[in-house]
Amino acid sequence: MANEGIRRSSIENDQVVLNEMFGYVGKDLLDKWYPLALDRQNGGYYTDITCDWKIEPLQHKMIVTQARYVWTASKAALMFGNNIYADAARHGFDFLRNSMWDQKHGGFYQMRDGAGKVCDYLGFFDEKRTYGNAFGIYALAALYELTKDPKVLDFAKEAFNWIEERAYDPKLKGYFQFISPEGRPFDGSSTYKTKAYDDVELGYKDQNSSIYLLEAYTELYSVWPDPVLKEKLSALLHLIRDVITTEKGHMNLFFQNDWTPVSFRDASKEVREKNYRLDHVSFGHDYETGFLLLEASYVLGLKDDVGTLRTAKKMVDHAIENGWDGENGGFFDAGYYFKGEDKCTIIQPTKNWWAQAEALNVLLIMSKLFPENKTYPEYFVRQWNYVKKYLLDYEHGDWYEGGLDKEPHFKTGPKGHIWKCDYHTGRAMMNCIKMLAGDDFKPLKGSNGFTEAKKGFDGFIAHWRKTAGKLG
Repeated sequence: MANEGIRRSSIENDQVVLNEMFGYVGKDLLDKWYPLALDRQNGGYYTDITCDWKIEPLQHKMIVTQARYVWTASKAALMFGNNIYADAARHGFDFLRNSMWDQKHGGFYQMRDGAGKVCDYLGFFDEKRTYGNAFGIYALAALYELTKDPKVLDFAKEAFNWIEERAYDPKLKGYFQFISPEGRPFDGSSTYKTKAYDDVELGYKDQNSSIYLLEAYTELYSVWPDPVLKEKLSALLHLIRDVITTEKGHMNLFFQNDWTPVSFRDASKEVREKNYRLDHVSFGHDYETGFLLLEASYVLGLKDDVGTLRTAKKMVDHAIENGWDGENGGFFDAGYYFKGEDKCTIIQPTKNWWAQAEALNVLLIMSKLFPENKTYPEYFVRQWNYVKKYLLDYEHGDWYEGGLDKEPHFKTGPKGHIWKCDYHTGRAMMNCIKMLAGDDFKPLKGSNGFTEAKKGFDGFIAHWRKTAGKLG
């Protein structure tokens, strides 16, 4: 097997981990997706892909996945100077512009069929979601960073203005998630009725669209420092840090329009269990958001932002204390604070691939910010060992959808679908390589793209390392 050495090796130092990650991220991750995922006939990217990299005959194209392909390929092209990745990133623009974007009412459709036309998959039809539109902006900002093409930035600005005009709540702040085909927010009392599968979330504001808007606006602000965008990004930072995140260090998931958290702790067991989707602790979202908060504050240029660092650290620490599997390693997917209990109980012991990837990124960041705290490097090493043992597919490449210790059926599960591509895994591994590699890392020595990417991330780490010294 191509990567038997990775599976057998023991972690001894950063150099070992770096060599393992670098050896995997190219030919066994990014190179598996590009150029195979490029749909040359209909535009955009193939979504539905089998465990052994065969393109399924029936394709569904969601804005989230299409945008994530563009973002990941753009960042990989910038970091590695690879023309295949650059071509893959540019390839997605026309499909975003001409097929995913509503030419009449504006906004990105949530779902299209393989040819870019309306479809009934999951009941979305021509509906939009703020969450999906956020990823459109995220992709365009990264593509502009790569290409410096003004029409890409213009499109990103158009998408930003559309969200602010159509989804923003000027009265109670934050953003509405459900947007009709005509571009109007709707809820259960609206004349417009949805047939979409996510209708259980209808009428609520949520952390998910909020954190990915934060992510998207951070990316956009880094290439377009507009004062209105700065105001909106700052407001999202405060909303997520000070309203959505609890004192314990986890986020509430859903809210009434006035930001009252949705909770079923006082309901009967039957009602509570029926509504776990709306009310639980999502460890992966928590520590990923810790990273996104740090990133947003840094891009905004905030000095000595101890409050954001304290919250981010608390989110990571809460996940380690409550969500870590002490037997096999890895983070469980979900927990719950039952009424009268101070300890979080695991209610979903599976280990989704994306959450395990995001853990690598944030644990290594924390180990750099708090080098005196041995917890973070210890858990980073244990997390990487877990990933190697249960998530890396040494036969076909890429990652399984879930840890095989809990869900062995994923060994033959699809490599790609509307929620899974190379975004979480690619970002995590690229960030870890930037943190682990020295300027003299031989495989990338002399690469301008890598030098710039590392310099940028080194600045991020140095900024927060300085702030960490002021954390009481």
